[in-house]
Amino acid sequence: MHNLWQSKKSQWLLPVLSGFFIGTSYIPFPPWASLFCFVPLWLFWLQQDKLKNVFFSGFLTSFIYTLIGFNWVTYTLHEFAKVNWFAAGIGMILFALFGHLFVPVAGMLWFWCRKLCVRSAWLSFALMAVFTALAELYVPMLFKWNFGYSWYGAGLPIYQWAEVIGFTGLSMLTILANLAVLAAWRQRASRVGKLGFVAILMVFFGLNGGGLWLKSRLPEPDASLNALLVQANIGNLEKQSMEHGKGFQAEILKKYLQVTDDGLAQNSNIDFVMWSETAFPALLGGAYNQSVLAQATQDFLRTRDVALLTGAYAKDQKTGLITNSLFAIDKQGTVTEPHYSKTILLALGEYIPGEETFPWLRTMLPMVSHFGRGPGPTVLLKTNDYTMGPQVCYESLFPEFSKGLADLGAQFIVNVTNDSWYGTWQEPYQHLYMTLARGIEFRRPVLRVTNTGISTVSLANGDVLALSPMDTSWAGAYRIPYQTKPQTTFYQRHFGLMQGLLWSALVILLVTGVGLTIRRKSL
Repeated sequence: MHNLWQSKKSQWLLPVLSGFFIGTSYIPFPPWASLFCFVPLWLFWLQQDKLKNVFFSGFLTSFIYTLIGFNWVTYTLHEFAKVNWFAAGIGMILFALFGHLFVPVAGMLWFWCRKLCVRSAWLSFALMAVFTALAELYVPMLFKWNFGYSWYGAGLPIYQWAEVIGFTGLSMLTILANLAVLAAWRQRASRVGKLGFVAILMVFFGLNGGGLWLKSRLPEPDASLNALLVQANIGNLEKQSMEHGKGFQAEILKKYLQVTDDGLAQNSNIDFVMWSETAFPALLGGAYNQSVLAQATQDFLRTRDVALLTGAYAKDQKTGLITNSLFAIDKQGTVTEPHYSKTILLALGEYIPGEETFPWLRTMLPMVSHFGRGPGPTVLLKTNDYTMGPQVCYESLFPEFSKGLADLGAQFIVNVTNDSWYGTWQEPYQHLYMTLARGIEFRRPVLRVTNTGISTVSLANGDVLALSPMDTSWAGAYRIPYQTKPQTTFYQRHFGLMQGLLWSALVILLVTGVGLTIRRKSL
């Protein structure tokens, strides 16, 4: 009995192992275990006959990988909420408990359907993989990551397939690859199992080779531009004080103008300058274009003969709410309209979920900002004859948003971000590659400028140009080739293909399971 108890306890190391594999395979780590990270957990699930064990093992896996892969939340709570490190650590634990629940959700769905294929191990494992891939896609997450981004972060050419299936599709294939590894592992002592491992490696290398081919066949750009990205490194204390009306507006603008001037002095023939999210420290648009700060900026641009893209605040005329917006100002200092206002707001940072139905939430959480929402991907910014797809920060995580910009004909994507709340070693790199990923899916350059780093440009072929230093004032000039009339990608034209195939696979597996069950009962 004692040996049996010890054996059951040791089985719980399997979900722990999966959590470790997943957490250490996500940016900034290399994706060393992505192809087999779910195998230990799935082996554990197969041995269970109680739903609670399946649920809690999935819960344990997600808890561990979130602690490893997203421990920047601790820093964010300390920096943004101004709590001590102990309280921030408690907040991190709470986030790890509830931040990524798609794994236990997938386990529960599989357990409820297992009776359909109780004697078919291959069908049971296939359902595990499909449910896991679907749950990752549909279960809400605050920071919508997936396994596809890690291939891009590691620079492996397989990421080029995102123009065909998107990074969500790459993530689905990565999860399904775990099924192939599991099948080979279960027969590892036989010739079939050994050949299975060889086949998996051959397919993996083949997909990477195919990625190089996809990159090589891209059409040549027919135009180019020169942009100066400006990262003024405004500290959080200054930014928060400015946002709460405690001054620093003139000082912040002066710093942006100075860093821009230094960059222009070292780089000639700049077509436009690009500042970060809410870099302009006041309202723009309409009558606000006549403010002292706005006039100073417009005079600066006229005398330097250069256009500007900048994040700024605006006021929604219908609701009266302040918006987090992106403006284009031409070489004559004219603020062009329409500007773009952020649509996908950050929960508990820019709005309170449910506050329209329960207004009392606003009185309970007065520290949370109350921003108005923009119109979605319905507006392109134009200056110097460029047609630019605007994004503000968090919106880059949603491929459907960038698809909307590509459908409108954006020649390239401009993204303004403030990542100063997250530390320097994890989140800035995660957010960077999640943003640049949209450029590969729709084959357009992405210009990304942040307040404190990382600012850079990625080309339509996925190449990432020089990265800015973090927590440093910096101005970097980039020559960016692009297509004046970009072609649509397969992913853009067939946006829901992978999801549809996955749902079809689930239906086929369930129907097959029901058929096998009926057949067994009739014998």
